Amino acid sequence: MTALLKTNLGATPLLGQGKVRDLYAVDDALLLVATDRISAFDHVLATGIPGKGKILNQISLFWFDLLKDLVPNHLITAAVSDYPASLQPYADQLEGRSMLVKRAKMFPVECVVRGYLTGSGLKEYRASGTVCGISLPAGLVDGSRLPEPLYTPSTKGEAGTHDENIGYAATEALVGEADAAELRRLTLAIYKKAAQHAESRGLILADTKFEFGRTTEGIILADEVLTPDSSRFWDAAGWKPGGAQPSFDKQFVRDYLESIHWNKQAPAPGLPDDVVERTQAKYLEAFRRLTGRDLNL
Repeated sequence: MTALLKTNLGATPLLGQGKVRDLYAVDDALLLVATDRISAFDHVLATGIPGKGKILNQISLFWFDLLKDLVPNHLITAAVSDYPASLQPYADQLEGRSMLVKRAKMFPVECVVRGYLTGSGLKEYRASGTVCGISLPAGLVDGSRLPEPLYTPSTKGEAGTHDENIGYAATEALVGEADAAELRRLTLAIYKKAAQHAESRGLILADTKFEFGRTTEGIILADEVLTPDSSRFWDAAGWKPGGAQPSFDKQFVRDYLESIHWNKQAPAPGLPDDVVERTQAKYLEAFRRLTGRDLNL
């Protein structure tokens, strides 16, 4: 199979393209299409991962269903046969990798939650004993479980830029005290339920991020949810604090790019077949482990 790197839905208005998703306007709704693009170090690579968009889309749909009693979400339908007639000629591009969703006024924050010490949090902890300004006990190492999950919101970085940690007080200033408190409550509640499910499947949910929006019905969960692109999943059986943990994401891609000493400037390079195949297999394994199902690409 070939990778779908760009969608073309004829006269359907294209509102924007993210690193992975294309966003279209469809009447009073939105259409999210997950392509097979893959990014690393804030750049979209020249090579995609065949089927990656379908895997991510199906993982998000799984979580939306599992979490629906905890928080409403933006999903209208993911059944292409139920989409408007204007989209039916493009069913081959949309099947399995798209969802029709409600429009919402999105909150200008990434709702990040960390259950384990790793990544940028580890770097800050080593320098100051804190993560996003929150003091932590001494003696933690790479991969340590935190005493309790930490809510560490960030800004939404523009394309090619990093998200910036902003702290809870800055979130209150951005969205108001009541909404800031509700975003924190929802984020921690979702993380707790998702981490319990992941644990039941032999996985550790080390950290993740959510996006929320507001409709006339209130706050809803939106965008992608608990995918290997937005979350760090580790194999619980192999968890060993004290070093980097292998995760179900694009680590093979990052390792390859480091090995060729790419300067992390555009244009981004392509990937060899073996890196593409191993990365695809990792995403598929994440799907199987989380959902208990196989996915035919």
